[in-house]
Amino acid sequence: MKKIINDPKNFVNEMLEGILVAHQDQLKYLNDDFRSLLRSDVTKKNKVGLMTGGGSGHLPLFLGYVGKGMLDACAVGGVFASPSAKTMFELTKAIDNGAGVIYIFGNYGGDVINFNMSEEMAKIEGIRIEQVIGNDDVASAPKGSENDRRGVAGIFFIYKIAGAYAEEMASIDEVKRIAEKARINTRTMGVGLSPCILPEIGKPTFEIGEDDMEVGIGIHGEAGIKKGKLESADEIAEDIMGKILADYSFNSGDEVSVLINGLGATPKEELYIIYRKIFKILNSKGINVFHPYIGEFATSLEMSGISISLLKLDDELKYFLSKPAKTPFFEQAQL
Repeated sequence: MKKIINDPKNFVNEMLEGILVAHQDQLKYLNDDFRSLLRSDVTKKNKVGLMTGGGSGHLPLFLGYVGKGMLDACAVGGVFASPSAKTMFELTKAIDNGAGVIYIFGNYGGDVINFNMSEEMAKIEGIRIEQVIGNDDVASAPKGSENDRRGVAGIFFIYKIAGAYAEEMASIDEVKRIAEKARINTRTMGVGLSPCILPEIGKPTFEIGEDDMEVGIGIHGEAGIKKGKLESADEIAEDIMGKILADYSFNSGDEVSVLINGLGATPKEELYIIYRKIFKILNSKGINVFHPYIGEFATSLEMSGISISLLKLDDELKYFLSKPAKTPFFEQAQL
């Protein structure tokens, strides 16, 4: 194992300390706990609070989207591990400005349990809580069982759209409505080429042949829908897009946003080769691309591979996607 670290047991806290001292103009932490991250700017009274949480190892997911126009807080867990319900609850109290708090997180067992526990504690304190659970990964459960699907890179779209509406001082019911619309309209699928190594374990999370790939892989190395020999970029794009387009109602005349996400060790050059083919596929079907996002949005340490997300837009979703945002890991001017 070759990693630029100190004691593996200190990996998460030292990473967080580095982020906090680098971005103290945008982030702060609560109760002397590096794993409780907040926006450092003062948010408005009666603004709906937006919070996420999840394991480390996925930068910029989850904590990278705390900032203006997006999220207000993030509870940070160990590598690929859920944060605690106590951390979630303390952050909930900190970001409640009188309008309630929405939890936006991926569909993983530990996160679901702990966010539910935090919600129960918050209700005792009189804080209204709503939840929006990302489940965009089409490979993790068949059509018709969408509630069983994992949340992967497409959760970015929920953060962006809900964050923009909350910034406009919308009610909790309205912000949840737009977040749910973004969730329902997003589909993702990925392919993995190599495993990653957890610092405290020191060995690969799974095995894959030098010339093989795993189609439909999860961001923790969860198995996909098939293993096979490595295909060309165009073949990978055609395979993934075929499954995404068949899973939801994408039709000629539609407008979409495309997210091409690197899993941690994929050069941007390769992401643009993939996007080139995706643009051609969509264009051939009469589907217009409003705005592409190309880069690393939800990684898995040093895993090699990509994921592709499509968000089907309407005028309302497009309006909020277009709004500016600024976090330490993501910045967008008005589109």
